[in-house]
Amino acid sequence: MDLRQFRLDDQIVLITGGTRGIGLAIARLFGEAGATCMLSGRTSSTAVDKLIEQYPENYDFVQGDVTDPDTPERLVRATVDRFGRLDILVNNAGVAAHNDFDEFDDEMLELIMNTNLIASFRVARCSVKPMLEQGGGIILNIGSISAYIANVPQKQVAYNASKAAVHQMTKSIASEYADRNIRVNALAPGYVVTDMTTYGIENPEWNRTWTELTPMGRYAQPEEIANCALFLCAPASSYVTGSILVVDGGYTNR
Repeated sequence: MDLRQFRLDDQIVLITGGTRGIGLAIARLFGEAGATCMLSGRTSSTAVDKLIEQYPENYDFVQGDVTDPDTPERLVRATVDRFGRLDILVNNAGVAAHNDFDEFDDEMLELIMNTNLIASFRVARCSVKPMLEQGGGIILNIGSISAYIANVPQKQVAYNASKAAVHQMTKSIASEYADRNIRVNALAPGYVVTDMTTYGIENPEWNRTWTELTPMGRYAQPEEIANCALFLCAPASSYVTGSILVVDGGYTNR
């Protein structure tokens, strides 16, 4: 095996939602693999500030709320202006909310759809343009096993629907641009130890249900999701496009 197939040397990466959790883990691993990363989020974080301080040539941060229609173009432009090109987009920004379907208000519905689906659509759309100009690129969307299942005990129909749409968007973009050297895939994580899952992990009922329904009996660490992201963005997966890689400890097998 040629381990260089898992390197990202000289690759320029934009990671939305890159200041914590899965996004930050991806940024760290991609940097170790040789990539240069532009991280984005509503605010920076101490971890991001330290990365930039330690590796100023390999990391930078651009502030932006992806639900603002003007932000996607600004993020892509900032990346190209700072590093000269854009080779890989990781669409990671996302939010979740739980409530009974009949009481799920429009404000929260719009926030979830705007963040998880519409913003991802816009950032990908903006990223495709420089990729076409330079002759290729890679888009990795972060979906969820919630695109396949109705989660329990929490009730999150809007989140589930948004992630199902992200999966279908992934397949459609991949089909459209495969002959122009742009690969598009998605990850579908199960339950991961991040800020998004803190409430459920600390809730005894939710914690018990989540772990009992996961054959491996534990949650993923963000670094385990990052490992899979590296595969889908590295030359090792050069013949993979339009795929959804499920990373869930076996949850969807039950």
